[in-house]
Amino acid sequence: MTATAVPLTTGWEPHLADDDSICLRWLRHWSAQLAAFADAAGARVEQDERHLLADHGRPASYFNAAVLLRPWGDDAAFSALVDEIEARTATGTGAFYLWSLWPTPDLRDRGWELDGHPPLLVRPPSPVEFDGPVPDRVQTPAGLAAWERVVVEGYPMDDLRPFRPGVLAAPALLDDPRLRFWTSSADGAPVTASAQFVDHGVAGFAMGVTLPGHRHLGHWAGHVRLRLALEPDLWHVGVFSDHSRAGAERAGFVPVVRHTLWHRNR
Repeated sequence: MTATAVPLTTGWEPHLADDDSICLRWLRHWSAQLAAFADAAGARVEQDERHLLADHGRPASYFNAAVLLRPWGDDAAFSALVDEIEARTATGTGAFYLWSLWPTPDLRDRGWELDGHPPLLVRPPSPVEFDGPVPDRVQTPAGLAAWERVVVEGYPMDDLRPFRPGVLAAPALLDDPRLRFWTSSADGAPVTASAQFVDHGVAGFAMGVTLPGHRHLGHWAGHVRLRLALEPDLWHVGVFSDHSRAGAERAGFVPVVRHTLWHRNR
């Protein structure tokens, strides 16, 4: 008998199934979310084997971004890829972000600024009992505009101020079955906003923020439990700040890897 050599995979080829690794699944999921927000706004989306690019051509905070889908090889290949990204986004306004699951060469001499290394956290499937006040499901354009205001003011997203509804979250997002949005209110006004994006076999914490002055009162944690309870059979994924990471870990999330996140002002 003659042994047949098995081709070695890098783990990032486009033909691989999503379940090859949680990191591969995450990159495809995050790319799909950025594309969903861009498509709803009529923005530009481009993708090849190396990266996905979503560009609104105007300020859109973190949703103007390129996501690297595989390692680039060497510094020359990385530089060439950044050349392409800069050329294709040169005519827009607002910050443009670059997400990499791998440490990158320094881009500061090219005019990019390092935002940090936000961690990817994941949680395996398991049932969650939900109790407490149920957040309100957003199902109308007016409700989505209220959700969007909390997001813009809560993070905050300075490039989207003064607030204009639909700039970040276009009403067409309400027609996307992969997305769900919620708000919680205090004194009759929304103070917490969250979203869930389900694609590529995982449920993503697409957004989650509480306005200053209403934090540490259980709003954010309630939105976490609701989203976990709605998809008990799926892995949950999300990028958390170091500030909110502790709350995610209390809910059963574990850190996997840190991204390298850059942005370039246009």
